[in-house]
Amino acid sequence: MRCLLLALILLSLGTTAEERPLRFSVSESWAMPMVHIENGQATAGVLYDLQQRLAEKVGRRAEMLVRPRLRIQQMLERGEIDVRCYVNPAWLSESHHQYIWSVPFMVQRDLLVGRRPQQVQLSRMQGETIGTVLGFAYPGLDPLFASGHLQRDDARTQELALAKLEAKRYDYAISNELTLQWFNRQLPAGDKLQPLQEVAADLVACIVRDEPDVPTMPLLRALVQMKQAGEFEQILARYR
Repeated sequence: MRCLLLALILLSLGTTAEERPLRFSVSESWAMPMVHIENGQATAGVLYDLQQRLAEKVGRRAEMLVRPRLRIQQMLERGEIDVRCYVNPAWLSESHHQYIWSVPFMVQRDLLVGRRPQQVQLSRMQGETIGTVLGFAYPGLDPLFASGHLQRDDARTQELALAKLEAKRYDYAISNELTLQWFNRQLPAGDKLQPLQEVAADLVACIVRDEPDVPTMPLLRALVQMKQAGEFEQILARYR
């Protein structure tokens, strides 16, 4: 009887460990259609659906940790995040050797945006203020910001950066293509913000913590299967 009780306890402990939620990071600076955050919780969006589906494929629950972007960086360094999606190596200040990169699942296109169609050249925009997002890296533009050729005006989220552009707080902003399309849905035809120039096109992927308490290889295989099955495109189509 004692052996049976011990076996049941060990089985219970093993089941509990297997059911631990996978910790996904969600940056507060993201905006729809990438993610909708309400009362500090992620509730919808491309990345919300992607991460829920990924956890489902490996038989785990997804815990969405909504945090400031710089806080996420610190949590990665301490191994407090199991999966971070929608990242590119050029956007990270650390190599994060304890994480493994997945296959890329989409391309993020960053655009220079204005209120009206026009021909622009960033090299001739001396001293111009550009709407940006706090903590975001813009590898192609960072040298221009560092030299003072262009000035950053950081907003807390991508949506706020576009709202400030619409309100004429500045004449230009940087936005990814999907967020710009989503933002324009609320505007009359004559007031829609205009893409002026592509400034970057980066492949984005996930990084998965490579530790025994994380199903690292099943997660990476699930991402490959989702890409091959067209599941990423299906998720994106819901928000276009």
